[in-house]
Amino acid sequence: MNIVVEKQPKCIAILNVEVPSADVAAKRASIASTYASQAKIAGFRPGKAPKNVIQKRFGKQISEELTEALFGEACDQALEKENLKVLDFGFPDNLNERPDGSIAFVTKLILAPEITLPEYKGIEVKAPSADVTDEELSGQLEELRERLADFQGIDSRALQNDDIAIVDFTTTVDSQPLTEVIGEKGQYLAKRENHWLPIKEGSFLPGYAEQLVGLNIGDKKEVTITLDDEFPFEELRGKEITLHTTLTGIKAPKLPELDDAFAEKLVPGKTLEEIKGMIRENMGREKSKQIGEFKVNQIVEHLNKAVNFELPDEIVQRETQNQANQLVEEGSQKGASDEDMLSQQEQIFTIATQRALTNLRTNFLLQEIASAEKITVSDADLLTHISQIAQSRKEPIKKVIKDLQKKRQIQSIRNSMLIGQTIDFLVEQAKVTEVSAAELEATPAE
Repeated sequence: MNIVVEKQPKCIAILNVEVPSADVAAKRASIASTYASQAKIAGFRPGKAPKNVIQKRFGKQISEELTEALFGEACDQALEKENLKVLDFGFPDNLNERPDGSIAFVTKLILAPEITLPEYKGIEVKAPSADVTDEELSGQLEELRERLADFQGIDSRALQNDDIAIVDFTTTVDSQPLTEVIGEKGQYLAKRENHWLPIKEGSFLPGYAEQLVGLNIGDKKEVTITLDDEFPFEELRGKEITLHTTLTGIKAPKLPELDDAFAEKLVPGKTLEEIKGMIRENMGREKSKQIGEFKVNQIVEHLNKAVNFELPDEIVQRETQNQANQLVEEGSQKGASDEDMLSQQEQIFTIATQRALTNLRTNFLLQEIASAEKITVSDADLLTHISQIAQSRKEPIKKVIKDLQKKRQIQSIRNSMLIGQTIDFLVEQAKVTEVSAAELEATPAE
């Protein structure tokens, strides 16, 4: 088998293959022999049918298997000969069965990028302490008190900050009912009755609750606010809406005392000190998780800025489409219409392209580091992970494995686990400087 690999820019290689007639004949005979031994043909005992009968009955299948087998062998030899890292072997093209019985074909290979790794051990990162301060604990307890608050009706004074306003309202845009402007999708904003509205900055709609302060029960007020450029409904961005509001009631929250009785409401049988311990522990776990994300983001950003390499166009296009689909799905979940998505098509693909490039560069870098450090995912670890997937789906593990194999997702899961292990390795090797959360936010990006 004669193999020539022509490397090209953008992670592409052209594989030219010529298979001598003797090799083709031997491989064809081997495949035909397998068919002959297994075929059930009337008038012949198993394995005794003549070659011409086998060829007539199974000629097409034999030729297809022959091509696949020769293609596979060519790819294996190319990998070994050229030490290639191939992402996609493509399909045989320009298949030429010559008169002398030899076969030639060409295929385009998509290669993994060639990466010269930067120094990746001891990357300097900044992160806050995972310790939970007394102030943070007190803040969490206050939030819990607010959730368990009782509400007393107030009719002897006007509405004030930190009250709960009970309101009825209808909404117009340029004197038109809101639903006539954006349709039924805005129904939740078009009209409400007996709506409980906390009188706090930013509650419900920014600038609305604050304008109700000072009203008495029964008072009416037309509240006009301007919606920002991030509002979910594009038709309303930057526009003024008017909420025709009637205050129908005032509630004042009465917070429970911070004592064992309060703890009993949260978790029966627990004291306040025990509750504080549980909350501190949970907050610590959450902070540790966030700190881990801070570290990973800084490491990934450092690596991406430290090295540059080409990416395969086909892989970029594929990942860009995946990211665009995800952005459209996210937009739909937030209430955006098909028309909204279409009008933002250019912006969506700009964001999707940037995400795709970042994701691919990061994954290739991490895989290269995994190779350098000989980080691997064992079959036992992979099976344990798939077992967890089966438990979450409440399905037999054999069925889950079969489904994953059918969808060709086994290798994808293994790769994801490999990336995770590599990130853990880099975090362990990083040089961490402890800073306050405020210092971290104030630190400019590299």
